[in-house]
Amino acid sequence: MTNINKNIIKNILKDIKDINTNKDIVTNGTLKDIIIDNNLISIILHINYDKELYKDLINNCERLLQQYNNKLKYNILLTSEAKDIKNKNMENKMQNSGIKPEGIKNIIAIASGKGGVGKSTLTTNLALSLSNQNIKVGILDADIYGPSQPRMLGLQNKKPKQSSNGKITTVDKYNIKCMSIGFLIDEEKPMVWRGPMVQGALEQLIKDVEWGEIDVLLIDMPPGTGDVQLTMSQRVPLSGAIIVSTPQDIALIDARKGLNMFKKVNVPIIGIVENMSYFICPNCNSKANIFDNGGAKQTAKDMDVKFLGEIPLDLDIRINSDQGQPDKTIVKESNNAIYFNSISEHIINYLKTLDQGELDGPIIKFE
Repeated sequence: MTNINKNIIKNILKDIKDINTNKDIVTNGTLKDIIIDNNLISIILHINYDKELYKDLINNCERLLQQYNNKLKYNILLTSEAKDIKNKNMENKMQNSGIKPEGIKNIIAIASGKGGVGKSTLTTNLALSLSNQNIKVGILDADIYGPSQPRMLGLQNKKPKQSSNGKITTVDKYNIKCMSIGFLIDEEKPMVWRGPMVQGALEQLIKDVEWGEIDVLLIDMPPGTGDVQLTMSQRVPLSGAIIVSTPQDIALIDARKGLNMFKKVNVPIIGIVENMSYFICPNCNSKANIFDNGGAKQTAKDMDVKFLGEIPLDLDIRINSDQGQPDKTIVKESNNAIYFNSISEHIINYLKTLDQGELDGPIIKFE
């Protein structure tokens, strides 16, 4: 691709008029951001109305970009923020109906009250464990500010494509379908976005992606209990949530906050996982409780939720995650595989019970 920068893209698009203000989209702020990563251009458009009204805007952007260079590779992402009564009613309607693409049977949030407890590592390895049991699995990397899944799956140099129906295709490996903002930006580029932009991007990563048929979509949630987590919990019909924590007191305090948030928005809690539960010395085989031990199990008992199991602080898990090779962690009959397979069995049993109507929450068929 010829040398191209943000100013060139702005000049290409500056003649496009916004349908509401009749001003060009650069001047009125509709063109929110331009991200150029190698051969892929991501254009962020901020709109205030239903995106269906903006088809002409999108078509005009595509037409001008192709006129400039028909070999350009680009994505057009929409973010929105309702500002009037009409749009507020539309937003309420979407909240009631939820956002769930056709073909996805169950959606599970993998969450944590604090960052650095191994939530993304758990998500990746659980996905592979489920996939190895012939379950169709997808991962949505919802951590816009710190996406990890491209690297953990060994997909950091891969880019999504646009399907014939205009949607973005997933990037797949190990029979796991994945979508992440990390596929659209440079790994070291910070996402300096405010809340509404992040929420809009996340909704697009769910609705505007060609997910296909999926039994379980795991959402790698951002850490904490902020606006993004609340919006995802309210707008996406979650079958349940899993909380990840270390046994350390400071992590458990925030884990309880995460549990209470999901309870407050009526999302069923599948259970708690204690990560980095202990360390086995590879030389002397002695066990050390570096971050204490048993705290998550006690928290599960105190808050009347299921304890799903312990995962040790293990060097192989860390190395395989950094190198994007979870298949070396989930090796048949290995100790690490046993840990993750045990948790995935809890998920399968939970969803079967949900399907039978024995638990409260959204009933979504699991086959």
